[in-house]
Amino acid sequence: MIRKLLLSALLPLATMVAAQDKQFTIASLNVDGLPQKVLFLDINADGPGKEGSLRIGKYLAEKSYDMVFMQEDFNFHTELALPMACQYNFDKWSGSVGLLSKKIDFLHLQNLRFDCDGLGAAWKGCIKARCTDREAWNDVFGKFSHANDELATKGFRRYEATLPSGLELVVYNVHMDAGDDYDEKNGNDYGDRLARLGEWQQLLDHILPRIDERPIIILGDMNSYYCRDQIEASFIDAINATGMAEAHDAWIELEKDGQYPEPIEGIVYSEQQGFSHGGETLDKIIYINPADGPKLTPVRYTRDKEDYQHEGKALGDHYPIAATFEVSNLERFIGNFSSGVSNIAAEAEQSSTLYDLSGRKMNSQTAKGLYIERKGNNTRKRIIK
Repeated sequence: MIRKLLLSALLPLATMVAAQDKQFTIASLNVDGLPQKVLFLDINADGPGKEGSLRIGKYLAEKSYDMVFMQEDFNFHTELALPMACQYNFDKWSGSVGLLSKKIDFLHLQNLRFDCDGLGAAWKGCIKARCTDREAWNDVFGKFSHANDELATKGFRRYEATLPSGLELVVYNVHMDAGDDYDEKNGNDYGDRLARLGEWQQLLDHILPRIDERPIIILGDMNSYYCRDQIEASFIDAINATGMAEAHDAWIELEKDGQYPEPIEGIVYSEQQGFSHGGETLDKIIYINPADGPKLTPVRYTRDKEDYQHEGKALGDHYPIAATFEVSNLERFIGNFSSGVSNIAAEAEQSSTLYDLSGRKMNSQTAKGLYIERKGNNTRKRIIK
């Protein structure tokens, strides 16, 4: 009798633990880690500095997200990481921006560029993760103006992670070309918008040939609004059109009933507090579910304006965003992930399938030019004349 009572008491607890095991939290935060000044340029005069970065690290340690991906982790990495060191493992820091980190050729300042992307990542000790790719943007705009994007080597990093549940996950940490309200208000931000469009395309070109059974999360400071930068058409829709996977935005799904903001004609610029416009933030969490694989469903999305403060002021210029994901359809994939090139597109008879560089399936009888060919677990680029 006692044994039956004990089992009946433990069953709900076991069910709850199993449910929690299939959930994980992930956060993105621009930590505002630029120095106040580089050479004669005021880069970040009101930034958090050392003391503020230490507070940001304490904030992240207290929130205890499973994975945290950061942007602008430049000059105050030690202060940021110190409070988190007991819980988290960190990706390799790319370095600081400033006179001490680079020999400056003052006669050719037009060539000045710091070889650091500011992209940082931290994951709890129970998670296995590694950075597999680091790419700089091909399209950038503005060296001594337009938010000085060309001074740093901005781009994205790709990670492969295995969670305690057995889920294998791919994560992209992204920081795109910035603009400022002054340029946009005066209709002078065309170069920034064009650079971001090229960056979204570069990111898409990197993702599509690598889609397999593993879900993908893309997050970071995109400096993009759906109502301004054509993200839905050029990125979300482009992925969905392949039939290999479905892309969604956690904020859109949970707070906008799946409806993306309509494009706005004319000027769109951010509100003063935390770079948002009409409730949309420049920071995003996009997730991609493969056609045949585990599925991610966001069950919570937050933009933390309440806790991310000190003496009534925000710790940095961006507020953290975070999502809780629930995982389904996982059991049959544990231990069987391909961890390589997708076999989803392969036909049963192992014949090859062609895709163009945007990921659309092509008719092999009429195709001409450069394509991605997939056969079984293998992929390659192929030129058809």
